[in-house]
Amino acid sequence: MPSYKAGRMSEDIRRIVFAKMRELKDPRVGGGESLTVTRCEVSHDGSYCKVYISSIDGAQRAETAVKGLTSATGIFKREISNVLGLRKCPDLKFIADNSGESSMRIFDKLKTIKRELDEKDAAEAENAEADNE
Repeated sequence: MPSYKAGRMSEDIRRIVFAKMRELKDPRVGGGESLTVTRCEVSHDGSYCKVYISSIDGAQRAETAVKGLTSATGIFKREISNVLGLRKCPDLKFIADNSGESSMRIFDKLKTIKRELDEKDAAEAENAEADNE
């Protein structure tokens, strides 16, 4: 986000899309209970906006929801224009984001490494006690 205005606009759009997503009746979106807007990126001139969508239920669910959200782009653009008072609303592009799954995999790997290090330290402590006796 190259400018303060673009950053502020992206945060406003993220909040508006998140709130409006819950009101949609599209079965692909399903009320948006398990969906999250992870981030928005507005171009410096304010003509384009990428909206990243993540789901607790997995990447497949997020991809299905993106199709429903893309078909409701007009509803989002109208709401954004009304709330922010924009003459020209940025073109919205919804993108499925699987960063949640990636972070969970990384967390699991780190947990495994920590457990292995703890076991190694315990074994070394036992060996040190045996050598001292």
